[in-house]
Amino acid sequence: MKKLKMIVCAAAVMTSATALADDARTASHEAGNVAQARTSMGAAVAAAEKHAGGKAVRAEYEKGKDGRWAYDVEVAGGTDMFDVRIDADAGTVIASTKDAADSDDEGDKAD
Repeated sequence: MKKLKMIVCAAAVMTSATALADDARTASHEAGNVAQARTSMGAAVAAAEKHAGGKAVRAEYEKGKDGRWAYDVEVAGGTDMFDVRIDADAGTVIASTKDAADSDDEGDKAD
């Protein structure tokens, strides 16, 4: 039984290390792309805040399903949360949806 626990723990550590390495490669790839964006993250956040009438609580730079890079900004406005997608080149609002207050937007309609 003790040997089985050690094998399971070793497999979990190896899996975690692989996931962290994948995350690091993705993050460095995204960092390279954000340097090429015509709109800065600060400008994207300002546009999202103005559009939703609130304060940004989170911002990400990500590649959409359409293959275009954009900023995904979560904005708190009063008691509502909004996901605002900003075009990385034009700095304009691509999409905006009212969202439940959450810290994980994976799978949200605007993603």
